[in-house]
Amino acid sequence: MMLTDHYRIVKQALTPDIYCKLRESVGFQPYAYEDVAVALENTLFSVVIFDRDQPVATGRVVGDGRICFFIKDVVIAPDYQGQSLGKVVMAEIDAYIENVGCDGAYIGLMATPGTEGFYECCGFIQRPTASLGAGMVKFLHKSCV
Repeated sequence: MMLTDHYRIVKQALTPDIYCKLRESVGFQPYAYEDVAVALENTLFSVVIFDRDQPVATGRVVGDGRICFFIKDVVIAPDYQGQSLGKVVMAEIDAYIENVGCDGAYIGLMATPGTEGFYECCGFIQRPTASLGAGMVKFLHKSCV
């Protein structure tokens, strides 16, 4: 997809400020700035789309860099949703994984409710299937440890 001239795609430009601002804009759980900084230092790949100088979309990849990849934080600012920026973010992520991943690499993500169809258009399958379980998740709550 071609973006108009006022958009810029910048790889490896995700900062804690951009991360926190975009997540807040869509109502995602906030994290401490220090925790975000550490998480981003351990990110394999990130992409940010800017409308002129304003960050409006992002996505990142974590994992081992060869066999296992997990897509995180695909966030499009509310005023920019429905303009195919998510497709651009995912195309950049796909290109990165295609370049570094091995044959048969696992690419996972957790879709927020209502976005499953978007990710299906990007080649993902909903679980469970006849051969794949539902997948599971666990959240760390330090007060319980």
